[in-house]
Amino acid sequence: MSHQSELIASDIDAYLSQHEQKELLRFLTCGSVDDGKSTLIGRLFYDAKLIYEDTLKTLERESLTQGTTGGSFDPALFTDGLKAEREQGITIDVAYRYFSTAKRKFIIADTPGHEQYTRNMATGASTCDLAIILIDARHGVVTQTKRHSFIVSLLGIKHVMVAVNKMDLVDYSQDVYDQICTDYKDFAQRLNIPDLHFIPISALLGDNIVDASDHMPWYQGVTLMNFLDSVYIGSDRNFEDFRFPVQYVNRPHPDFRGFCGTIASGIVRKGDEIIVLPSRTRSRIKSIVTFDGERDEAFTPESVTLTLEDEVDASRGDMIVRPGNMPKQEQKFDAMIVWMDEEPLVPGKTYIFKQTTKTVTGTISTLRYQVDVNSLHRQDTPTLGLNEIGRCAVSLNEPICFDRYKRNRITGSFIMVDRIRNVTLGAGMILDRVTGDQLTAHWDDEPQSKTLSTEISNVSADERTARFGQRPVTILITGLTGSGKTTTAYALERRLFDMGRASTVLDGQNMRRGISKDLGFSSEERSENLRRSAEVAKLINEAGMICVAAFLAPSDDVRKKAGEVVGRERFLVVYLSAPVDVCRERDSEGHYQLADAGKIVSSPGVSAVYEAPTDADLILPTHELPVDQCVDRIIALLEDREIIS
Repeated sequence: MSHQSELIASDIDAYLSQHEQKELLRFLTCGSVDDGKSTLIGRLFYDAKLIYEDTLKTLERESLTQGTTGGSFDPALFTDGLKAEREQGITIDVAYRYFSTAKRKFIIADTPGHEQYTRNMATGASTCDLAIILIDARHGVVTQTKRHSFIVSLLGIKHVMVAVNKMDLVDYSQDVYDQICTDYKDFAQRLNIPDLHFIPISALLGDNIVDASDHMPWYQGVTLMNFLDSVYIGSDRNFEDFRFPVQYVNRPHPDFRGFCGTIASGIVRKGDEIIVLPSRTRSRIKSIVTFDGERDEAFTPESVTLTLEDEVDASRGDMIVRPGNMPKQEQKFDAMIVWMDEEPLVPGKTYIFKQTTKTVTGTISTLRYQVDVNSLHRQDTPTLGLNEIGRCAVSLNEPICFDRYKRNRITGSFIMVDRIRNVTLGAGMILDRVTGDQLTAHWDDEPQSKTLSTEISNVSADERTARFGQRPVTILITGLTGSGKTTTAYALERRLFDMGRASTVLDGQNMRRGISKDLGFSSEERSENLRRSAEVAKLINEAGMICVAAFLAPSDDVRKKAGEVVGRERFLVVYLSAPVDVCRERDSEGHYQLADAGKIVSSPGVSAVYEAPTDADLILPTHELPVDQCVDRIIALLEDREIIS
């Protein structure tokens, strides 16, 4: 199982090339104190013949004086390197060890189990792909096991192996193992651990570590080493969202300006169009420079230098992304915070926040609740103490570019630093839910009063249809800014009026000047604006009239909700499919320029996605058709649906 290979003797260059191409797996060992984490790693290295002979002799000699196994070989000494660790027989700091097999390279983080060193455990887990949570078979699932499991889940580690250790001390009992597995599953079902496995082991004696144990014939699963070699992590990384935080601007001579950094997520290729945040300056990738020369493409987590075709002003803390795939840029958000300092967190106090390469100041505006790691219940609390975890509302003094932590662990995380002592105080994971003081859409809210009743008109829908000679309907005209929504809507209203029909236009901008004057342009506020407008359209339809609604409405899900409010049987979607380049040329009010400059946030087609309708009742290429022909086709649709005759 060791890293040795026949290629070492026959072709050293081929061996080194093969070794460079191996997949890297980072994992940690965690759990309660004295559950055998360091012993497990030592035994793993010992049985896999990965300990050098001189180191092994030293460990055997020190086992007589500093070991905890009565003079026999103590594998824990392999990782417990601090003097205080060996004196007390515990792990205090995070110890890293490196090894490889024929299939993979590994980096192990041996983390401490004591509650007072939980911050060290969180630090070691922050970069890992997999966690091995050890449980002492004599004690079962204890509070520190739950605390470490919660942190593993919070940090987004998808693969977890629960190793029930010291099975030799419970006579290798299957009943004890099964009960511990049941207890852990009952707790873990409230956590986000998508890939959970269990294995019975004896780290001290080597049962099921590298070789299968003869003492537990009832266990038919893989050994720990086989699991580490075979667990699939290829889909864990985010290759969709290109995020490149600029760490350093490299200017070795006047003809070269390169932006250095590590690709946080995604893939970048030569010629790709990019945009630099927060300035929103656009350019293209001219070259991708590495230590080994130029490349045609690079991907996470490689460290590269990017050069651009244009002279762009960018510096440390900026982020290079793709125009059609932008991170959020906000000053306020919610985050789960693990507090790591003996001085408690103080809401309202100014701290330094470091996220990717960006450093800003800010405060915790609200401490929403603390999580009881034993029960996972929420508790009201005025502050967070050492090793406590809580949900907080963060308010920064300037916007940062981020994604939610579940989607991107690099851009969705941050640390908090004390301004005076310059020590790390806490680690935060940004949530995808909005903060409580932000405006949200109220699609599913119940009325505030339980005494309200629905009043019925004395004029029936059939009577209105007979009077107006039409069936009421709402025609949602949607498309990008500049696609011609308002122009088409008012031209349609004119045509319907000339035909003797009763109709009116409900325009998105007019709504924002009145009923929705309190709303901004975030995705949540756009959704709320359409919800209010759908309620107005419903009232217009109930009066027997045709409502022509002109709204950007970028979300397909929100459009469907609007249709449910109005009524699916009287809701039509007309999509104006003009491409964004044409829309930019038509933009006489400068919306796209404002969005490019960052003055309009979450702008569909610029810094946010516009989801084109997949089930539109009519698609109009307004970049090819004049307004009159567009109106003709909408009228034909109404006649075909027997709304007008």
